[in-house]
Amino acid sequence: MQSFPARMVGAARFHSGTYEEVEADHTANGQAVAVVVIASLAAAIGLGATDVRSLLGMLFFEIITWLLWVMVTLFIGTHLLPGSVTQADFGQVLRTTGFSASIGILRVFGIVPVVGGPVFVVVTILMLITFVIAIRQALDYASTGRAVAVCLLGWLIHGILFFGFVRSAV
Repeated sequence: MQSFPARMVGAARFHSGTYEEVEADHTANGQAVAVVVIASLAAAIGLGATDVRSLLGMLFFEIITWLLWVMVTLFIGTHLLPGSVTQADFGQVLRTTGFSASIGILRVFGIVPVVGGPVFVVVTILMLITFVIAIRQALDYASTGRAVAVCLLGWLIHGILFFGFVRSAV
């Protein structure tokens, strides 16, 4: 079994074996949430959060949107577009997608003048790729294409629900 930092590195390096390990480790829920918290803090700093209130607000926003995306993706992946051997629960998807945020720690470099914006965008795209890998492993898909479809559909539905909620709250 890999250490917590080794799992983060493995997930950031697209190692499917790391995702399989955390999927099977029922004790890794806290680690997965910790990765999301760390990556969310890095994103908040990378986006220029300068005070505790904005840092906490961004952190809360990131965590809530991740949890919503996990739930929507789990539903789509297990009910609407399951593979022939797909069988997953919330914990498995939580753990794999939590660790998929590992590379997001690099979004802290978004604060660097001139190169920060492009670095932030590239790392965010890499996070989407790791999310696809996490979903492919958690849902035991034979094809990456199915995982991409599930993730994109989940992202789209999540976005409609989230921005609809934000718009109605304003």
